[in-house]
Amino acid sequence: MAAGPGARGRPARGGPAREGPAMTVQATVTPVPRRRTGTGRYRPPDGWQLWLPRLVLPAALGIWLLSLRRVRLERMGDLGLLQVLPVWFWFALALLTVGFLAALREPRLRPRWLAGYLLALVLMIHATPSLLYPALRYSWAWKHIAVVDAMLRHNGTVPNAQGLDIYNQWPGFFDLNALLLRVTGLHSALGYAAWAPVFFNALLLGPLLLLYRSITADRRVVWGGVWIFYSASWVGQDYFSPQAFAFLLYVSVLAVVVRRLQQRPAGGWPLPRLLVLLLLEFAIACSHQLTPLMLVSALLLLSLPRRNRRTVLPLLAGAVGFTVLWDSTVARPYLAANLHQLVHALSSPDANVFSGLAGLGAAAPGQVLVAWVDRGMSAGLFVLAVIAFWHRPWTRRTPLPLLALAPLLLLAANNYGGEMIFRAFLFSLPATAFLSAALLLAPAPRPRLRAAVVTVLLAAMLSGLLLGYDSKESMNRFAPDEVTAVRTTIDQAPPGSRIISVTSDLPGADRRYDEHTRVVFDQGTLAQRQELVRDPTAALQQAAANATGPVYLVLTRAQAAECYLTGTLPADTVARLHTAADLLPGLAVIHQGPDAVVYRFMTTTGGS
Repeated sequence: MAAGPGARGRPARGGPAREGPAMTVQATVTPVPRRRTGTGRYRPPDGWQLWLPRLVLPAALGIWLLSLRRVRLERMGDLGLLQVLPVWFWFALALLTVGFLAALREPRLRPRWLAGYLLALVLMIHATPSLLYPALRYSWAWKHIAVVDAMLRHNGTVPNAQGLDIYNQWPGFFDLNALLLRVTGLHSALGYAAWAPVFFNALLLGPLLLLYRSITADRRVVWGGVWIFYSASWVGQDYFSPQAFAFLLYVSVLAVVVRRLQQRPAGGWPLPRLLVLLLLEFAIACSHQLTPLMLVSALLLLSLPRRNRRTVLPLLAGAVGFTVLWDSTVARPYLAANLHQLVHALSSPDANVFSGLAGLGAAAPGQVLVAWVDRGMSAGLFVLAVIAFWHRPWTRRTPLPLLALAPLLLLAANNYGGEMIFRAFLFSLPATAFLSAALLLAPAPRPRLRAAVVTVLLAAMLSGLLLGYDSKESMNRFAPDEVTAVRTTIDQAPPGSRIISVTSDLPGADRRYDEHTRVVFDQGTLAQRQELVRDPTAALQQAAANATGPVYLVLTRAQAAECYLTGTLPADTVARLHTAADLLPGLAVIHQGPDAVVYRFMTTTGGS
């Protein structure tokens, strides 16, 4: 009854046990179903062990939905949404975890129940903000909606894109959404963008199951690996973005490749399947600047074993070819403009590795805690993967250790705005999650003790995930007044206007970005930021100087929250600038609300 990873209908040495067919005894009376325990003995099944997971799933979902009725969003602090979620939310999440582990231990339960648990986990984690917030969260999601809108208006490349010109170089995700809007007749992607995290994570379930089932038939490792993936995916790159889209395609390509590699002998590709995979690679190359390099790195390592080359080399050639072709033609302007920075990054690999691990001194105390918890969880998952590699010898004969290492190769290449170490963790997560599941959930002696330890570890992972994912919600969420203030500004601002803000944390300020310019204080030089802290009035006058059109100043609650949480500027910067604007002659208030204020400069210093 034993079969190892990669086996399909034949045994392999050293792998986890494959579940055998149900055993029946022919007799003159109706046989009693029997099931194998972890010790190899047979005992009659308990009915409650079959029905418990079926009852817990709907109960947990119901409790979760009811818990969201009285959430007071305005009470968020250092830890964001975590501070306002009621006890019943946490109870529902704990109940779901216990029910999932019970479902894993019950082999008679159909796979659709396990899929239901995983989709319920996705809903609890990612649908909670969408259900609670009156507007789309996260300013980058609003930015991407503005890009889709601009590409629709210009029927392609957006002229005068300024700082957002990078999206003209990698437009695949935006072109796809523009096509979707044209086909459906929808006015804007704003109607569905709030549900992008749920959508992308739910779609990842298919490729992850294909990837893990290609390695082993042990349902506990397969489904448990997916649960760990969702529980450890704290990086938060699943919002409405090219990265979320490209990552989905990345996992899909690797899942199909690994499936092919596990067939013996691993051969070449049927032409239709090869064309589909090449199409996915092209979509990745034209949608995101980092993901094609991650794919090339993964395929390169997979091609090292000679037995894999017939399968991997055609796709590696395609990935390299598409990436080089795209970067040397469509994306050439961006790469040429940033060539010096790229060369400097290649010469400073140590700075790339540690760029995302600095700058916590001025952050809010709660955010310092969150940063260390996230780093600890990331390191802990790699430690579990290494232990699995050592204590589960069969994992060494799978492609997953190579897939776990592949993203780390790019750490030396670029810091990616200080995010490279976190992106590397994200791209290695499908492999490290499986290896962790192989260590924690494979059959082992003393099953009760193992179950208790696994329950605690999974609960800790979920807690770390929510800390990383929801702790900045006081700056990521936008109140209706903030949305109204920005909409009023953009609607009134004629072409050539200048919009000033403390941070870029505004909902929709990039709408019609091709028609106006933005000045964001926390993105200025060190001297400009120091001037803002020392003399807000002088900094404001300087920001408005030499404008060729109307100038607007937008101050919001979310900007103040970002300054406090991240320490990018002193926590009182927005309040001090608000006071300076009130005292500065020549400014008129065009919007005043509980969460936002907008000023228009009636005259500009040195302007025309």
